[in-house]
Amino acid sequence: MTGTTRHIDVMLDEKALAALCAHLKTNYGPATMAVREVTLTVPADKIATTLLALRDDPACQFGMIIDITAVDWLGTRPASERFDVVYHLLSTSFNQRLRVKCVAGEGQQIPTAVNVYAAANWYEREVWDMFGIPFAGHPDLRRLLTDYGFEGHPLRKDFPLEGHVEVYYDAEQQRVAYKPVDLPQGFRHFDKLSPWGGMTGNAGLAETDKPFSPEEFK
Repeated sequence: MTGTTRHIDVMLDEKALAALCAHLKTNYGPATMAVREVTLTVPADKIATTLLALRDDPACQFGMIIDITAVDWLGTRPASERFDVVYHLLSTSFNQRLRVKCVAGEGQQIPTAVNVYAAANWYEREVWDMFGIPFAGHPDLRRLLTDYGFEGHPLRKDFPLEGHVEVYYDAEQQRVAYKPVDLPQGFRHFDKLSPWGGMTGNAGLAETDKPFSPEEFK
Protein backbone atom coordinates (compact mmCIF):
# COMPACT_ATOMS: atom_id res chain seq x y z
CA MET A 1 0.00 0.00 0.00
CA THR A 2 1.43 3.39 -1.00
CA GLY A 3 0.72 6.88 0.22
CA THR A 4 -0.52 7.63 3.72
CA THR A 5 -0.94 4.72 6.13
CA ARG A 6 -4.54 3.99 7.15
CA HIS A 7 -5.62 2.38 10.39
CA ILE A 8 -7.23 -1.02 9.88
CA ASP A 9 -10.47 0.23 11.50
CA VAL A 10 -11.21 2.54 8.58
CA MET A 11 -11.54 -0.52 6.36
CA LEU A 12 -14.35 -1.95 8.49
CA ASP A 13 -17.81 -1.87 6.97
CA GLU A 14 -19.81 0.24 9.42
CA LYS A 15 -23.11 -0.53 7.69
CA ALA A 16 -22.42 -4.24 8.03
CA LEU A 17 -21.55 -3.76 11.72
CA ALA A 18 -24.79 -1.85 12.24
CA ALA A 19 -26.69 -4.67 10.55
CA LEU A 20 -24.91 -7.18 12.81
CA CYS A 21 -25.86 -5.14 15.88
CA ALA A 22 -29.50 -5.09 14.79
CA HIS A 23 -29.43 -8.84 14.17
CA LEU A 24 -27.98 -9.44 17.65
CA LYS A 25 -30.63 -7.25 19.29
CA THR A 26 -33.39 -9.18 17.57
CA ASN A 27 -32.07 -12.67 18.24
CA TYR A 28 -29.70 -12.65 21.24
CA GLY A 29 -30.27 -9.73 23.61
CA PRO A 30 -29.05 -6.22 24.39
CA ALA A 31 -26.39 -5.11 21.87
CA THR A 32 -24.69 -1.77 21.39
CA MET A 33 -22.34 -0.28 18.81
CA ALA A 34 -19.80 2.45 19.56
CA VAL A 35 -16.60 3.49 17.75
CA ARG A 36 -16.89 0.56 15.30
CA GLU A 37 -17.19 -1.94 18.16
CA VAL A 38 -20.22 -4.13 18.83
CA THR A 39 -20.95 -5.45 22.32
CA LEU A 40 -23.54 -8.08 23.24
CA THR A 41 -24.60 -8.66 26.85
CA VAL A 42 -26.12 -12.01 27.85
CA PRO A 43 -27.02 -13.73 31.14
CA ALA A 44 -24.17 -15.77 32.61
CA ASP A 45 -26.10 -19.05 32.49
CA LYS A 46 -26.65 -18.62 28.74
CA ILE A 47 -23.09 -17.73 27.76
CA ALA A 48 -22.09 -21.15 26.39
CA THR A 49 -25.27 -21.65 24.38
CA THR A 50 -25.03 -18.09 23.05
CA LEU A 51 -21.42 -18.55 21.95
CA LEU A 52 -22.40 -21.77 20.17
CA ALA A 53 -25.23 -19.97 18.38
CA LEU A 54 -22.96 -17.08 17.37
CA ARG A 55 -20.46 -19.57 15.97
CA ASP A 56 -23.02 -21.47 13.89
CA ASP A 57 -25.37 -18.64 12.91
CA PRO A 58 -24.91 -18.03 9.13
CA ALA A 59 -25.40 -14.30 9.73
CA CYS A 60 -22.58 -14.21 12.31
CA GLN A 61 -20.06 -17.04 11.81
CA PHE A 62 -17.89 -16.11 14.79
CA GLY A 63 -15.70 -19.17 14.39
CA MET A 64 -12.72 -17.95 16.41
CA ILE A 65 -12.32 -16.87 20.03
CA ILE A 66 -9.54 -14.33 20.48
CA ASP A 67 -9.52 -13.92 24.25
CA ILE A 68 -11.45 -14.23 27.49
CA THR A 69 -10.85 -11.73 30.26
CA ALA A 70 -12.71 -10.08 33.14
CA VAL A 71 -13.29 -6.74 34.85
CA ASP A 72 -13.50 -6.37 38.63
CA TRP A 73 -16.04 -3.72 39.69
CA LEU A 74 -15.25 -4.01 43.42
CA GLY A 75 -16.79 -1.15 45.36
CA THR A 76 -19.02 0.05 42.53
CA ARG A 77 -21.39 -2.93 42.29
CA PRO A 78 -22.92 -5.39 44.76
CA ALA A 79 -21.06 -8.67 45.28
CA SER A 80 -23.68 -10.46 43.18
CA GLU A 81 -22.59 -8.35 40.17
CA ARG A 82 -18.91 -7.87 40.96
CA PHE A 83 -17.38 -9.12 37.69
CA ASP A 84 -17.87 -8.77 33.97
CA VAL A 85 -16.60 -11.81 32.08
CA VAL A 86 -15.67 -10.67 28.57
CA TYR A 87 -15.30 -12.79 25.42
CA HIS A 88 -13.74 -11.45 22.22
CA LEU A 89 -14.83 -13.22 19.03
CA LEU A 90 -13.73 -12.96 15.40
CA SER A 91 -15.56 -13.78 12.18
CA THR A 92 -13.01 -14.33 9.46
CA SER A 93 -15.85 -14.77 6.96
CA PHE A 94 -17.16 -11.21 7.50
CA ASN A 95 -14.04 -9.53 8.94
CA GLN A 96 -16.00 -8.61 12.06
CA ARG A 97 -15.24 -8.68 15.75
CA LEU A 98 -17.67 -8.98 18.64
CA ARG A 99 -17.42 -8.46 22.38
CA VAL A 100 -19.73 -10.65 24.45
CA LYS A 101 -20.17 -9.85 28.15
CA CYS A 102 -21.89 -11.50 31.08
CA VAL A 103 -22.13 -10.45 34.72
CA ALA A 104 -20.80 -12.78 37.42
CA GLY A 105 -21.15 -12.58 41.18
CA GLU A 106 -18.55 -13.47 43.78
CA GLY A 107 -17.99 -17.24 43.56
CA GLN A 108 -20.57 -17.70 40.79
CA GLN A 109 -19.74 -20.44 38.30
CA ILE A 110 -19.82 -19.60 34.59
CA PRO A 111 -20.56 -22.39 32.07
CA THR A 112 -17.36 -23.35 30.25
CA ALA A 113 -16.96 -22.49 26.58
CA VAL A 114 -14.43 -25.26 25.96
CA ASN A 115 -17.01 -27.38 24.12
CA VAL A 116 -17.63 -24.46 21.75
CA TYR A 117 -14.06 -23.19 21.31
CA ALA A 118 -11.15 -25.45 22.22
CA ALA A 119 -8.95 -22.38 22.73
CA ALA A 120 -11.19 -21.32 25.61
CA ASN A 121 -9.45 -23.96 27.75
CA TRP A 122 -6.38 -21.87 28.61
CA TYR A 123 -8.25 -18.54 28.50
CA GLU A 124 -10.61 -19.75 31.22
CA ARG A 125 -7.70 -21.06 33.26
CA GLU A 126 -6.11 -17.62 33.05
CA VAL A 127 -9.31 -15.89 34.21
CA TRP A 128 -9.61 -18.39 37.09
CA ASP A 129 -5.97 -17.80 38.06
CA MET A 130 -6.08 -13.99 37.87
CA PHE A 131 -9.65 -13.27 39.06
CA GLY A 132 -10.83 -16.43 40.83
CA ILE A 133 -13.89 -16.82 38.59
CA PRO A 134 -14.73 -20.55 38.30
CA PHE A 135 -15.95 -22.16 35.08
CA ALA A 136 -18.38 -25.05 35.51
CA GLY A 137 -17.59 -28.07 33.35
CA HIS A 138 -14.02 -27.05 32.54
CA PRO A 139 -11.96 -30.23 32.01
CA ASP A 140 -8.87 -29.09 33.95
CA LEU A 141 -9.36 -25.81 35.83
CA ARG A 142 -5.87 -25.19 37.25
CA ARG A 143 -3.74 -22.09 37.70
CA LEU A 144 -1.91 -21.05 34.57
CA LEU A 145 0.27 -17.98 35.20
CA THR A 146 1.11 -18.09 38.91
CA ASP A 147 3.39 -20.51 40.73
CA TYR A 148 2.45 -23.70 42.57
CA GLY A 149 0.99 -22.95 45.99
CA PHE A 150 0.18 -19.34 45.09
CA GLU A 151 -2.55 -17.80 47.24
CA GLY A 152 -5.09 -15.30 45.98
CA HIS A 153 -5.90 -13.90 42.55
CA PRO A 154 -3.62 -11.04 41.47
CA LEU A 155 -6.02 -9.04 39.24
CA ARG A 156 -8.70 -8.71 41.89
CA LYS A 157 -8.87 -5.16 43.20
CA ASP A 158 -8.68 -6.37 46.80
CA PHE A 159 -5.37 -8.15 46.16
CA PRO A 160 -2.49 -6.14 47.73
CA LEU A 161 -0.17 -4.52 45.19
CA GLU A 162 2.90 -5.98 46.89
CA GLY A 163 1.38 -9.49 47.12
CA HIS A 164 1.24 -11.77 50.13
CA VAL A 165 4.52 -13.67 49.76
CA GLU A 166 7.83 -13.33 47.95
CA VAL A 167 9.92 -16.05 46.33
CA TYR A 168 13.56 -16.67 47.21
CA TYR A 169 16.15 -19.42 46.90
CA ASP A 170 16.81 -21.21 50.19
CA ALA A 171 20.46 -22.28 50.13
CA GLU A 172 20.02 -24.68 53.07
CA GLN A 173 17.01 -26.44 51.55
CA GLN A 174 18.47 -26.01 48.04
CA ARG A 175 15.13 -25.12 46.57
CA VAL A 176 12.84 -22.21 45.86
CA ALA A 177 10.83 -21.22 48.93
CA TYR A 178 8.34 -18.57 50.06
CA LYS A 179 8.30 -16.06 52.88
CA PRO A 180 5.95 -13.20 53.83
CA VAL A 181 6.59 -10.19 51.66
CA ASP A 182 8.96 -7.67 53.26
CA LEU A 183 9.35 -4.33 51.47
CA PRO A 184 11.20 -1.79 53.68
CA GLN A 185 9.38 1.52 53.64
CA GLY A 186 12.68 3.32 53.14
CA PHE A 187 12.77 2.01 49.57
CA ARG A 188 9.20 2.89 48.72
CA HIS A 189 7.17 6.04 48.13
CA PHE A 190 3.77 4.99 49.38
CA ASP A 191 1.31 7.43 50.94
CA LYS A 192 -1.06 4.75 52.25
CA LEU A 193 -4.14 6.47 50.82
CA SER A 194 -5.47 3.21 49.43
CA PRO A 195 -4.13 0.11 47.67
CA TRP A 196 -5.15 1.64 44.31
CA GLY A 197 -4.17 5.25 45.00
CA GLY A 198 -0.89 4.73 46.78
CA MET A 199 1.21 6.49 44.18
CA THR A 200 -0.97 9.61 44.14
CA GLY A 201 1.10 12.80 44.06
CA ASN A 202 4.40 11.05 43.32
CA ALA A 203 4.59 11.78 39.60
CA GLY A 204 7.60 14.07 40.04
CA LEU A 205 9.73 11.75 42.17
CA ALA A 206 12.00 10.84 39.28
CA GLU A 207 13.07 14.47 39.03
CA THR A 208 13.22 15.31 42.75
CA ASP A 209 14.92 12.16 44.08
CA LYS A 210 17.86 12.28 41.66
CA PRO A 211 19.04 8.75 42.58
CA PHE A 212 21.87 8.84 40.01
CA SER A 213 24.72 11.25 39.66
CA PRO A 214 25.18 12.76 36.18
CA GLU A 215 28.89 11.94 36.55
CA GLU A 216 28.04 8.22 36.30
CA PHE A 217 26.95 8.64 32.69
CA LYS A 218 29.98 10.59 31.39
